[in-house]
Amino acid sequence: VQLQASGGGLVQAGGSLRLSCAASGLSISAYRMAWFRQAPGKEREFVAAISRNGRITSCADSVKGRFTLSRDTEMNTVSLQMNSLKADDTAVYYCAADVRTILSNVRSSPGDYDYWGQGTQVTVSS
Repeated sequence: VQLQASGGGLVQAGGSLRLSCAASGLSISAYRMAWFRQAPGKEREFVAAISRNGRITSCADSVKGRFTLSRDTEMNTVSLQMNSLKADDTAVYYCAADVRTILSNVRSSPGDYDYWGQGTQVTVSS
């Protein structure tokens, strides 16, 4: 299983970025997928997740209304559209997959996820 994250970069505050996570070795339509982020000196924190059946999405309060998670089952990718970016959004962003659950809900703990991508750096300048 591989998760390849891309789309990070340097952007000014108020700008937008779109992150993508391309999965191989698993079908995203069968598993819970999520994005997390980790800033220097901080713990990894939940950003957004989508349920196995794709019917439920959830975002952290800090990004609600600005970030949108979506998936393309044909392309086997999960995307994170990030708008109105703030300096506090600066972090390495990771996509993750939970291949154990049979439940169609979303979870926000890193311990609930089994596979992780390599991360993509997002830097927002103020």
